[in-house]
Amino acid sequence: MAPADTQQTLQLAFNLAPVGMCVSRDRVVEICNEAFARMFGYDVGELVGKPLAPLYPSLDEFAHVGNLGLPVMRDTGVYSDERIMRRKNGELFWCHVAGRALDRANPFACAVWMFEDISRRRPVTTTLTLREREIAQQLATGATSKQIARKLGISPRTVEAHRARLMKKFEATTHGELVARLVSGA
Repeated sequence: MAPADTQQTLQLAFNLAPVGMCVSRDRVVEICNEAFARMFGYDVGELVGKPLAPLYPSLDEFAHVGNLGLPVMRDTGVYSDERIMRRKNGELFWCHVAGRALDRANPFACAVWMFEDISRRRPVTTTLTLREREIAQQLATGATSKQIARKLGISPRTVEAHRARLMKKFEATTHGELVARLVSGA
C-alpha cells in the first residue's frame, strides 16, 4: 500500500470509528472524529482547539480525573476508567474512556483518547456529588472501602459514610444490591 493510501485509510478509520476518538495536547482537543463530537452534542468545529474541561460535570472533576490519571499514565503510558461526562445541553452520562500518551514523561503533552457512551447499560439515575461519583466509580469496579480510601486519600470511615448515602439514594439494602444498581443504572 502506498503511503498516501495508508494515510487515507488511517483517516477513514479515525473518521468512521464507532466510538468517539480525539487527540489532545495539554488537555485541549487537537482533532476529534464525528462520533466524539456527536456524543457530546457538538459539531467537530466547536471542539477543535477547545479544552476538554467543559465535557466534565465540573472543573473540579476535570482536575480530579487529571490528578488520578497523570501518575498512572506516567507509570504505564495508558489510562482508562468509567466516569460521568457532560453533554453540551448539560445532560450527564456514563462514559468509558481509554487513552494512551505519546510520551510517558509528559502524558498530557499529547495523548490519543477513545470515549464510549455507555449510558444505555449504565444510565445516570440520580444526582450525586463529586465524592459520591468517585466512590460509585470505585465500588462498581469491586474495590473495597480500604482500597477506595487509599486511592482517594480519605479514611475508610469516610468511604463508608458516602457508601451509606449512596445506598439510601439508590434504595439499596445490601452492598451487592448497590453495586448492581451502580453497574446497571437501575
